[in-house]
Amino acid sequence: MTSNAQVGSVSEARGQAPVSVLVVEDDATIRRAVQLALERYGYRVAVAADGLSGLEAFRAGAHDLLILDVMLPELDGIGLCHRIREESPVPVLMMSARGDALDVVAGLEAGADDYVIKPVDTGVMVARIRALLRRATFRPDAEGTEAGKPGRADHILVFGDLSVDTLGMEVRRAGETVSLTPTELRLLLEFAAAPGSVLDRRRLLRDVWDYGWEGDTRVVDLCVLRLRKKIGSGRIETVRGFGYKLVRG
Repeated sequence: MTSNAQVGSVSEARGQAPVSVLVVEDDATIRRAVQLALERYGYRVAVAADGLSGLEAFRAGAHDLLILDVMLPELDGIGLCHRIREESPVPVLMMSARGDALDVVAGLEAGADDYVIKPVDTGVMVARIRALLRRATFRPDAEGTEAGKPGRADHILVFGDLSVDTLGMEVRRAGETVSLTPTELRLLLEFAAAPGSVLDRRRLLRDVWDYGWEGDTRVVDLCVLRLRKKIGSGRIETVRGFGYKLVRG
């Protein structure tokens, strides 16, 4: 694991109790290195060495974020992510030993929000964690003072059978509540703020995933795919060569 200079603990930045992170990694050396690195940044870290122990640890404690290795004994990281997504929208960051496209795609399809490749750069991992936590606590401007943001009088946006309450942070389809992860909700809000407008993948990486550098656009494509399954396949349209747009009607 490579390391960047520490830029202050997350607990100092948030001004509250340390964030709880569960790391599920079978390699003892990597597991310990990740734990020590995150603790230096002010995180409270719990660890598990296999998928089943990770599932038990997840159910036993209130964790703010999970870091899962793809290759785990007992229950692999993909299966573990699926099980977690059945129970919780908690942010999930996957770790892969390779830049293997199949690993990345499988993890994102299972419901992971983002991924990092081992050996992990500590600074990159912490930046991804902070971005995930910001999405998990994101609230749009309640007074509507930001351009494109709805005010109190029009905070419920309706697109066909889909309604988005931007203050209550609730999404309904045909009257039924739709359960979204923080990343999926943030992505939908980005589309809902500009219905009918084409948003390109790089912009979405910047505004939703908070990437200040070049990122993997597969993250966007697979999150859009998951979102479509929940809000209707025809609600988000692909504009080939450009990006995606939310259909108004």
